[in-house]
Amino acid sequence: MKKAVMYGGGNIGRGFIAQLFNMSGYEVVFVDVVDALVNKMNEDRSYPIYITNGDSYDEYKVTNVRAVDGKVEENVAREIAECEVMATAVGVNILKFIAKPLAAGIERRMKESGKELNIIICENKIDADKYLRSLVNEHLSEEGKKFFEEKVGLVEASIGRMVPATPDAIKEKNFLAVCVEPYCTLPVDKNGFKGEIPAIKNMTPFAPFEFFIQRKLFMHNMSHAITAYLGNLCGYNYIWEAIGDARIRYCALRALLESATAMHKEHNVPMEELLDHSYDLLERFTNKLLGDTVARVGRDTVRKLNAEDRIVGAYNLCKKHGVDYTYLLIAVAAGLRFAPEGDEPSIEVSTFAKENGVAEAVRKYSGITDKADVEKIAEYYVKFENGIDCLN
Repeated sequence: MKKAVMYGGGNIGRGFIAQLFNMSGYEVVFVDVVDALVNKMNEDRSYPIYITNGDSYDEYKVTNVRAVDGKVEENVAREIAECEVMATAVGVNILKFIAKPLAAGIERRMKESGKELNIIICENKIDADKYLRSLVNEHLSEEGKKFFEEKVGLVEASIGRMVPATPDAIKEKNFLAVCVEPYCTLPVDKNGFKGEIPAIKNMTPFAPFEFFIQRKLFMHNMSHAITAYLGNLCGYNYIWEAIGDARIRYCALRALLESATAMHKEHNVPMEELLDHSYDLLERFTNKLLGDTVARVGRDTVRKLNAEDRIVGAYNLCKKHGVDYTYLLIAVAAGLRFAPEGDEPSIEVSTFAKENGVAEAVRKYSGITDKADVEKIAEYYVKFENGIDCLN
């Protein structure tokens, strides 16, 4: 049977990519460092996915799976050397930790078969392919670097499926279980593949792919984040509660329209298509069964307020094309006040803004220095001390 390696047994790995591999007839081998996950996967050789369907779930069982310990480099390298296709879904900040075992697998593959390998990169980062290639190259021999460049495709993907934390009632039945929304399409960069493109159900290769990367980051992730940050100011626990507030939904829509207009100018994509996508996103956010929390969606503002990430990246694209970005500035202001208990990166940003001022905070964390823009962010930051009534 064909074998696919899924590097990362988290929600995206289990709840999306492995499902597509399974539907396409692959044995799925997970690589993870969580002992309990590895052991349970090897005991059961399957796990359930719960797909939201109105007020109930449709269960799908992912079968023919097993796992290897990501801490044992030799075992990881063996699986990579022997597989037909591979994907990563570990989180951008973890990629540097998997670079060495990934390099070991590539070296072993070069020596044992020399076959081409395509790695689908399921991480929220623009130019994730270039970033991962630079990390892996640090651990390769000169011969390995040549093989890596010529025979290993690093394929960027746009992860649109929402896979939040699984409700406790479902985890208690099986902690490998994942709850997901029905949306199940995986756009990938057609130009990233080496050799024949593997047949994977619901995977759609596109070229040029930058549009889909930006659409995911500057529309989906951005509007999700502004919903979380404004929802936090209102005391909401769940995204579906926040998006049900007309004030927040209006702000999210206006921010989407700003980003969509810039995307239209940047990529010459029909505005109607981008508007349809905007409305669809807001409707998907209302899905109660996803149980998506404000704290989860907004966490880590060190990353999410970064100049290249969802909100400020969209802001910079708007500036490039002369598009109004008022509601993206509002999103930044709300993000500076986001500091849930246990979210250390967000607490860092919030504390810095309080102690050093908004201008220093957005310069340090977002690279925003335009005087008028900084003043607008500071204006809303102050107003948000008393909630979001100022948006009426």
